[in-house]
Amino acid sequence: MFSSTVATFQDNSSHGEDNFLLRDLGNNSFMDAVMDGVTGHGGEEASQSVVDALAVATINGPDDIVAALEAVNQEFFEVGGGRFLLTTVSIILYQDDKLHVISAGDSPVFHIIGDSTRQITGRMGGFLHVGVAKAIGAMETLTNLARTELPIEPGTRLVLATDGVTDNMLVEELADIVRASSSPDDAANDVNGMVESRLGEGGMPEQLGRRFRHDDRTAIFRFFPPAA
Repeated sequence: MFSSTVATFQDNSSHGEDNFLLRDLGNNSFMDAVMDGVTGHGGEEASQSVVDALAVATINGPDDIVAALEAVNQEFFEVGGGRFLLTTVSIILYQDDKLHVISAGDSPVFHIIGDSTRQITGRMGGFLHVGVAKAIGAMETLTNLARTELPIEPGTRLVLATDGVTDNMLVEELADIVRASSSPDDAANDVNGMVESRLGEGGMPEQLGRRFRHDDRTAIFRFFPPAA
């Protein structure tokens, strides 16, 4: 099992509906998660409820995470009927030298190593949001979870983010910053700084529609050390 280092940033000043969780599971195992509550649909309560459930769940493998999400989804649907208590969730679980990615909705997870950038889940950039239909609480049964398993190599860098980050920068910009950073803290500072500068300028690259999207923003940066 490889060790890793992690850093985060969060700005919840737009709606107060983003959330995140870092959970140390011992022996270099961990679970990281980001949630983006759906604005106007009880998103703040929903994202916090998912954090609370994942924080206390017994996690021996990815199926335990799925079971926790299914229980929360059932509670949300019973109360909100698929229209209220909605949130995305994207989770990475590192255990037994394997990375498990579990997500519902459109919050992306990126796997970066060397010159390779892989977007494992979610969407990046633009204004067409299709993730609400796949959010926790949107359907009576949680049949829309995306699940991926992949090995971790030395030098792997992982990013989980909400769309307040990824709607306001290109995937190439994000990946370039992460590759160039000497630590997760540097990556967090530089990515947040780019979004902040665009907020101040009010302008965006043409590929992103030239218009800054005001939203909560949250990101987790997890770095595994390179081979000795």
